[in-house]
Amino acid sequence: MSEIRREVQGAKGRYVVEIDGQTADLTYSIASPTLVIADHTGVPDEIRGSGVGLRLVERLVADARAEGFRIVPLCPFVNAQRRRHPDWADVFNA
Repeated sequence: MSEIRREVQGAKGRYVVEIDGQTADLTYSIASPTLVIADHTGVPDEIRGSGVGLRLVERLVADARAEGFRIVPLCPFVNAQRRRHPDWADVFNA
């Protein structure tokens, strides 16, 4: 699979990956240096079920651990993944 890129502009950011010409992303807002709000995860129908959405959330969790910020899971998909992975509780404000 393709590598996930992280893009940040001001108080907004996103993780983005391209697979088979399709672009999936997870957008977030930076509330403070220690708090990020996961807003939306978008995966085109053509690549749904490929695990790309989970990969985007895993990258967010890995960066939260590495950089010391916590995640507010406003995005329903991110929140669902949080519930499925209790081992991620250390990085979520929920």
